[in-house]
Amino acid sequence: MRGRAVPALWTAVFVVAFGTNVPTPLLLIYRDELGLSSNALTGAFGVYAAGLVPALLLAGPVSDRVGRRPVVLPFVVLSAVTSLLFLGAGSSVLLLFACRFLQGAVSGVVFSVGTAWLGELVGDPGRSARWTTAALGGGWAIGPLTSGLLAQFAPAPTVLPYLVHVALMLVGLALLPVVPETLAAADRRAGPLIHLGVPDGARLPFTLVVLPVAVGVFTFPSTAVTVLPLLMIPSMPQIAVAVTGVVAGVTLLTGVLAQPIGRRLGAVRGGPAGLATGAAGLGLSLVGVGLDAWPLLLPVALLLGVGYGLCLAAGLTMVATLASPTARGALTGTFYACAYLGFGAPLLLSVLGGADGFVLPLAELTVVVAVVAAALSLPAARRLVTPG
Repeated sequence: MRGRAVPALWTAVFVVAFGTNVPTPLLLIYRDELGLSSNALTGAFGVYAAGLVPALLLAGPVSDRVGRRPVVLPFVVLSAVTSLLFLGAGSSVLLLFACRFLQGAVSGVVFSVGTAWLGELVGDPGRSARWTTAALGGGWAIGPLTSGLLAQFAPAPTVLPYLVHVALMLVGLALLPVVPETLAAADRRAGPLIHLGVPDGARLPFTLVVLPVAVGVFTFPSTAVTVLPLLMIPSMPQIAVAVTGVVAGVTLLTGVLAQPIGRRLGAVRGGPAGLATGAAGLGLSLVGVGLDAWPLLLPVALLLGVGYGLCLAAGLTMVATLASPTARGALTGTFYACAYLGFGAPLLLSVLGGADGFVLPLAELTVVVAVVAAALSLPAARRLVTPG
């Protein structure tokens, strides 16, 4: 059964990840239908993190107490329910925000505990990180690519993409019964409800190295799929939704395809390399905005995708190395909570830019990321997370 369990659980995590980004290119449609401002649009994108971060922090410790299966299964079902609720979001700002918040909570549980569960099934930390990155990155990529193309060229743009996700969720749910519980009763721990899972000896490396790498994970794709399309809308008449879906798909799929690079670099070098590549992508995006050349979004998406993929794989590998066996779920949840802080980057850029727009804060973000990448490349930083 265990031989079938890994692909079965992988499929469920993939399909939940697929649904996570179905609304991403549709935000441009909601913007027109609901009259959303830039702050409201980036807020609708970012409120996902407001639901996700508490779920991440709570779900891991709960699963360390009661097991992985009882936590994951109900929220996989809720993922499909959330997509059905989205069918009415085109006529209600409140429902749009509520659905995004609920989607964040669902994703927080499935991604953190599902990742720990999958890692325990696979065994090897490096291999499990690659399986996880493929499931999450593949779902995150194919979801917006599919919804963007359907919304641009098929009927019912705010309905059909969600129905596709619900159909896929039925497949994922049908496969889950073969996945066994991996946390034995003797290994379950009764600790505090909010438990970050950071071992005492790992607090310094987690704070100084893993945390900035984690924040970089979603800063890159969230900026690619919200800030950059908003900056380029005037030069993309009649194709903005499709281009947004393609940019999201390319960014996130590139993160999966970058895994061989990550394996060659290793986690210690992969994190700084990911941040440096992301900074290069942000810098190129400024060139594209200055030239009003939307085709540059493709190479920008490739660079930001490599940055996101390297940061995610390096971070998950470092977490697997640092975590104690009985608190892997908690530490994985903490890592994702830090990573999803990056979803707030578009809203922060919008607020900082104000009436002047995104360009100046985007340039400042580029500089900050480049400086952090350089700092983490120093030998002292590398030694903090080098095993031994």
